[in-house]
Amino acid sequence: MLTVLPGTAAAAPGDPVTRAATSEEATRLVSDATHELEVVTEQLNDARETLAQQQAAAGAAEQAVADTRAQLAALDEHVRRIARSAFTGENLSRFNALMTSGSADEFLAQVTTLDAIAGHTDQVLGRVAEAAAAAEQARVDAESAAAAAEQTLADTTARQEDLTARIGDYEQQFDALSVVQQQEVVVEHSGPVLEPPAVVSAPSDAAQVVVDTALAQLGDPYVWAADGPDAFDCSGLTQYAYAAAGQALPHSSRAQSAMGTPVERSALQPGDLVFFHSPVSHVGIYIGSGQMVHASTFGQPVLVSTVDMKGYVGARRLLG
Repeated sequence: MLTVLPGTAAAAPGDPVTRAATSEEATRLVSDATHELEVVTEQLNDARETLAQQQAAAGAAEQAVADTRAQLAALDEHVRRIARSAFTGENLSRFNALMTSGSADEFLAQVTTLDAIAGHTDQVLGRVAEAAAAAEQARVDAESAAAAAEQTLADTTARQEDLTARIGDYEQQFDALSVVQQQEVVVEHSGPVLEPPAVVSAPSDAAQVVVDTALAQLGDPYVWAADGPDAFDCSGLTQYAYAAAGQALPHSSRAQSAMGTPVERSALQPGDLVFFHSPVSHVGIYIGSGQMVHASTFGQPVLVSTVDMKGYVGARRLLG
């Protein structure tokens, strides 16, 4: 059967429509589009994580501005009190001290008191200056973080719009394939569908919760950028399963691949994260016996497959 595709997910608006000349080429085009969409999805997830971090930084900086302004107000009042004391108090000048002292010791005592007050005033003024500088720096930091967050939001929105268009194009392409070709695409990106093991024994209670939670999602649909509870993409599933064990993960396979400690293929344990492609754009959860559970690709639900599918690049351990 020869399949003619309506377009490719990689095509830009206005580009000529790419059409498959053979069924093999049709399958390859859709397979390539599947991988590209997975990469774009994870880039979108990563951009959202960056946006959240920058928004948090902007919030912290704004709070720092508020704190330093409050400190400035308090110190200003402190300085005012010292000034009032200096002008209205008794024996607060060396001349008055000299004229009113009954002895040399009394004169020295009064001068020492005056010096202490002057030194304290200088110290307070120094603190005022430091607080003012801190407030200004906090303001600059807040504005910079807010600007970066706004730019990230704009970039993320653009990516999201592009991804939405690509998904629609990909769905048309996938539907245009024969059942056999669709299965070829699925196997290429999700590995063979395996029966889940009857029992999975993880090395710790936390890892057991991760594995059990992930396996409980078997059959849930794959949805681009979804993080549960009823639909997932790859990093959304791992984030959801680890959250059940009290471990917060970013919704990004790339970011997850930098967490924990690296694990050799031969040393994998249930609960370890396994990663695919370079740069990383897919992640699953190892469940033992060379198997993993993952939200694989469009058209396939959460499933169990082999960890040795195409593109394996490594694993990380986040739990004991």
